[in-house]
This record gives sequence, structure tokens and C-alpha cells, in this order.
Amino acid sequence: MMLLRLSQHQLNVAKNQVDLIAPMPINIPETLPAYRVLCDEGVMIMSESQAQRQDIRPLEIGLVNLMPKKIETETQFARLIGATPLQINLTLIRMTEHQPKHTSARHMEAFYQPFQAVRTRKFDGLIVTGAPIEHLPFHDVSYWDEFVEIMDWSESHVHAIFGVCWGGMAMLYYWHGIDKIPLSSKAFGCFRHNNLFPASPYLRGFSDEFVIPVSRWTGVSHKAVETSPDLRILLGSDETGPCLIEDLSRRALYIFNHFEYDTGTLAEEFARDRSVGKPIELPYNYFPDDDMNLAPRNRWRSHGHLLYGNWINEIYQSVPFDPDDIGNRD
Repeated sequence: MMLLRLSQHQLNVAKNQVDLIAPMPINIPETLPAYRVLCDEGVMIMSESQAQRQDIRPLEIGLVNLMPKKIETETQFARLIGATPLQINLTLIRMTEHQPKHTSARHMEAFYQPFQAVRTRKFDGLIVTGAPIEHLPFHDVSYWDEFVEIMDWSESHVHAIFGVCWGGMAMLYYWHGIDKIPLSSKAFGCFRHNNLFPASPYLRGFSDEFVIPVSRWTGVSHKAVETSPDLRILLGSDETGPCLIEDLSRRALYIFNHFEYDTGTLAEEFARDRSVGKPIELPYNYFPDDDMNLAPRNRWRSHGHLLYGNWINEIYQSVPFDPDDIGNRD
């Protein structure tokens, strides 16, 4: 047996390397509801004063939250992007004129900034969530004009962008002319998906097959996506179609399903729709033995952390150190 001896210099280098890979926290206000939730879950978070003492440039990530339950949604995404080894500053963004009906004005005033107030800033990454407006043509959405403005602005002010569900479909339509298509029935439940491009840096650590929650009335044509040389399908399902698309013409990802969902989100959606008489089937492959009295089990959490962690890492590896240089796609 050999005994390995390290010099003091080697020990110091090793210690510094350990420090570099130690988990770094996400920086969010202590009064944000997500703060206490994430603390209880063990996600590392820090106050603004603590963040200012760190000699490192944090990544600036914006979240354009279009979901009606904004507190739940901001918590879900903060959980995923806050589990990386990098310090993250999260900025919550809302549409300027659109007034949400399901979140208090006090919460919106305290934690959100209208897009027009942040348009002079540069962001390392931007996430645009889904919205419960699938039944509307894109141009009929009340904030479509501002959405288009955000897309155009992102070309020069955002290093990487991530569209989720409706947000991803809207980006695909605006940038590539591929419209969403109605499904014969709602895709609702936990569907098995395939890893179609294992070499993608966004899919490091992904299994060949996995389960992800789906909740939507629309989808996109596999053939239409495949015919575009700028698009690559990374994840897909035989039952629900394309799930994750990489846009090779820009640093963009479009995902139509929901790695960010909590364990009980589908159950809440099912109970909500059933209570108001909407036609809704039991979520597929979600409740054990399809018994709604049994608690569902989360089978997608690890892959959700992998995907968003890989996205954050790709941003870190490629973003300019000087934020003023963001927007130079070369």
C-alpha cells in the first residue's frame, strides 16, 4: 500500500478546488414565500448582504412568470436553478400592463418588476413560463405584442433563453413559424419519454427513458420540427410528441412539459378542473394503481434538476464575464 503525501501548496490547491465546487446559493429576498420553502428543503439561499460579500460574479437569471399561481411557480423554478454550484440572482418579471387575478397586488408590487423596468438590463439567462391560454391563437393573447417585444429584446440582452410549455410554443411560433396544434384530448399525466440525443450537454446524466408530467391541450408537429435545420428534438414521447427542442440558431431551449412540477401539482389541477365541471380524466400513470386516494410519488425530480443544472452550467461556460458583452451571438 502506498501512502500519498501532499505538500502544503497541493493541499491549498485541493481545498480551493473543493471550495469552488461546493454548493453556492440562490439570492432571493428573505420575504419571498419561496425563501422559507426552499430553506426547509435544504436549498442553499442567501440574503443580498451575504451575496455582496462574495468575490464572484453571480449569474443574472430572469423569470417571466405568466402562470396564474405565481408564488407556486416562482418557488418551483427557484428550486431548480438554486441547486447548482453557482451563485444565482433571480429577478421576477411580469408583463407590464397585464394584471394577474390570482396573486395579490401586494406580492406583485413587492417582488416583481414590469418588463419595461428591466429592458435596459442584461441577463445571463431568461426563463419564460407557460400560461393557461392554449385555446387562444397567439395573436389574440392580450400581451402578445409585449411578448414579441421581449423576444426581440432578448436577442441583444439575454445570453440564453428557456421557454416552458406555452412560452416554448410561442417562441417556436414567433422565431420559426411553427404553430401549436390542438390535441384530440388533453395530454394529462406522467408519460414515459425517450432521450433522443444523449450527446447533448443539456442531457448530461439523463437516463435513456424517464417519466415527466404533461398537462396541455396542444402540441407541436414532430415533422415540422424535424424539417427545420435550426431545430433539434432532444426529448420526446411516442404518446405526447416532442418535449424538449434545442434551437441551434440561438441559445434557446423549448420544453412543453413540466419537470418543475411539485409532486402534487397534477392532483391539484385534477381537483380544480373537476370541481368546476370541466371534462378531465384521471392523470395518466400518476396515482398508484389509479387510486386518487393514494399519494402520488415523484419520479421526475432528479431529471428536472439535471436539465436545469445543465442549462445553468452551459450558461456559465459560455457567457461573457462582462455583462455588457451579452448579446454578441458570435
